[in-house]
Amino acid sequence: MRNTINRHLRFALVAATCIGAGISGAFAQSGPFATKAQQAYMIDAETGTVLLAVNENTKFPPASLAKLMTVEVISDALSKGQVSADTSYPVSEYAWRTGGAPSRTSTMFAALKSSVSINNLLTGIIVQNANDGCLIIAEGMAGSDPAFAKRMTARAAELGMTGSSFANSTGLPDQISNTTAKDMVVLAKHIHETFGERYGLFSKPDFEWNRIFQRNKNSLLGNGIDGMGLGFAEGHGFSAVVSAERDGRRIYLTIAGLPDDKTRQEEARRVVEWGLTAFEKRNLFQKNETVGNIGIYGGATSAVDLTVHEPVSVLVPINNPDRLSGRIVYNWPLNAPLAADYNAATLKIYSGEKLLREVPLYTTAAVEKGTLTQNAAGALKELLFFWL
Repeated sequence: MRNTINRHLRFALVAATCIGAGISGAFAQSGPFATKAQQAYMIDAETGTVLLAVNENTKFPPASLAKLMTVEVISDALSKGQVSADTSYPVSEYAWRTGGAPSRTSTMFAALKSSVSINNLLTGIIVQNANDGCLIIAEGMAGSDPAFAKRMTARAAELGMTGSSFANSTGLPDQISNTTAKDMVVLAKHIHETFGERYGLFSKPDFEWNRIFQRNKNSLLGNGIDGMGLGFAEGHGFSAVVSAERDGRRIYLTIAGLPDDKTRQEEARRVVEWGLTAFEKRNLFQKNETVGNIGIYGGATSAVDLTVHEPVSVLVPINNPDRLSGRIVYNWPLNAPLAADYNAATLKIYSGEKLLREVPLYTTAAVEKGTLTQNAAGALKELLFFWL
């Protein structure tokens, strides 16, 4: 284990030196940004730069934020043609009692034994935070709420939400459901970028169903904030997932563990304002630009250059003295033969100690297997590195 760690540190240090010339400049610091949230995570939409990270992988009950996962599963099914917006589902007694008018929870007041289209149910879920809408969809699409929740959890895993699991479609209290601030940002970004044609529902000001008029339940809307949702879990506090845009820049934010709704309102707006105004964009690498190189074991050549598929930019604080640095991270040794355009490594970009973003790196050329002499030299090199 000692040697594995030493090898990793060696390559990380070499890579940082290698690309240092490509990332330059120093900035003055106004001081670190602090949030009252127990968990927080915010990224820039265009560059993927991590702007804020506080206990971002710490699990907490999603409460009504689980409805965002329900919305994703519905939207995914619609996009794949598994259901249509006009598909209607009946309102069961369970859905009516658990999430409808008798439940005294957020509801769209769907009438017992009526049928409601997916289009209207989805609108009720997003605008009115409707528990009955979630349950009607869950029973209609999966046969039961628990079965639908399994589909939610599986879909979350597909999206890379590794810290999330769901026991129901509504976020009503249970002992199983968990998520993280980072996972919720992953979900928010996915929903906005993948289902843009329906994203406008998040800022729809009101919705009337069953002759009952209700305004949008998301009290954060406005001043650039145009979507996502709010949550509250007993013993874990208030939470929010926010998508905000201003002057062509969009950010995604999750905050959680706040003591009350007033603090949530103030903190969400304060963090969003900071995220939208306190950073500037720095272009680091052009598309297909060579970033560095890595060693190849047993190859006709001993190293191969690495490049990026897309332009690489980051956001940095306008007032920040820390130099940007980068590390090329990969599993050493890489054995020949190796194909061209192979995802061989990851570039990790830092501002001081803070990880800003990770970018995949690809080989610029194929590396064929070497001769016996080259293999022997490579073996000696590997042995020497192993003991460093």
